Amino acid sequence: MDTPTLTCEYEGIVEDGQIRLAPDVHLPEKTKVIVLVRDPSRPIRMGGPRLAHREDAKYFIKEVRMLEDKDNAGVR
Repeated sequence: MDTPTLTCEYEGIVEDGQIRLAPDVHLPEKTKVIVLVRDPSRPIRMGGPRLAHREDAKYFIKEVRMLEDKDNAGVR
């Protein structure tokens, strides 16, 4: 198993079957890479967060109060 390492993201294009990166990108010879290909014909939908159990919503109820002294609201 490989040791986890930091990753960098580079954008490129395929020309004549070869991946071409921007001219200013220089990778050391024999660098191991993983290639991810975006498929614009299959966009993804990112949904918002959901509760696993609706009854847990009670833990997220907030109370809003109006302060009488508006000049010093939150300042001590």
